[in-house]
Amino acid sequence: MPAERGGPTVEPIDTDLKGLEMPYVSATDGTQIFYKDWGAGRPVVFSHGWPLNADAWDGQARLAASHGFRAIAHDRRGHGRSGQPWNGNDMDTYADDLAALMDTLGLREAVLVGHSTGGGEVTRYVGRHGTGRVSKVVLLGAVPPLMLKTGANPGGLPIEAFDAIRTGVETDRSQFYKELAVPFYGYNRPGAQVSQGVIDAFWLWSMQVGLKGAIDCIRAFSETDFTGDLRSIDVPTLVAHGDDDQIVPIAASALESAKLVKDATLKIYEGAPHGLAGAFEREFNDDLLAFLNA
Repeated sequence: MPAERGGPTVEPIDTDLKGLEMPYVSATDGTQIFYKDWGAGRPVVFSHGWPLNADAWDGQARLAASHGFRAIAHDRRGHGRSGQPWNGNDMDTYADDLAALMDTLGLREAVLVGHSTGGGEVTRYVGRHGTGRVSKVVLLGAVPPLMLKTGANPGGLPIEAFDAIRTGVETDRSQFYKELAVPFYGYNRPGAQVSQGVIDAFWLWSMQVGLKGAIDCIRAFSETDFTGDLRSIDVPTLVAHGDDDQIVPIAASALESAKLVKDATLKIYEGAPHGLAGAFEREFNDDLLAFLNA
């Protein structure tokens, strides 16, 4: 019905959203990978842990960008603002997605920084794509060489531990993520200074991962053997880990990885949990900045 004569004039909505587009690169299968790109200088590329996203690295990305580096952090496929494909939620594809990011942005002499599952992603990237674009590597609380207990890896965790994670995600993922945040940050230890804000942020980021991607990623981070990839790393590498990590115990991870990487520096944070916050995070930030500038 036409508007009544003399009625208000309705201006058309400007649908030109140029300048508002979120930054994405396309993976080889077309999946859109979201990334942040802060600052200018030698690139520092951050890969996040499960079940989080690039926001978990904001403190370190800001630190790097504030000290003359170009900080780049992406959401792994299935996580955060990236696409949620049915297929490709495996470590080889995660590494290839990282390669697509590096290639598309033309990054060279980059420092790759990976936490937990992200440490596996970084390690597999080097194993599949080499260090032609990489100058240094940082593995923080990282899952390599292999989390799963096997005959050849008796120090790993039993498959039942990962089955329990799958069950938690499948049945009530919201509650599971709220509870997981507590040991993740060591808040179940006597005297821990609990931050409800940190727990809430962990839950918020975790709820952004798609259910299929979340469940597939459990197998990827727990059952992938990175031994050969670690041996192929031929650039200076900082292996950093808390010795009270309840998620990725240090004995079968960092202590073994440091033996396999040719030019590794092992830094152990006494009493530190898997997710670093407060004083532990500040100590790692100092070490990260020193390593970047070395």
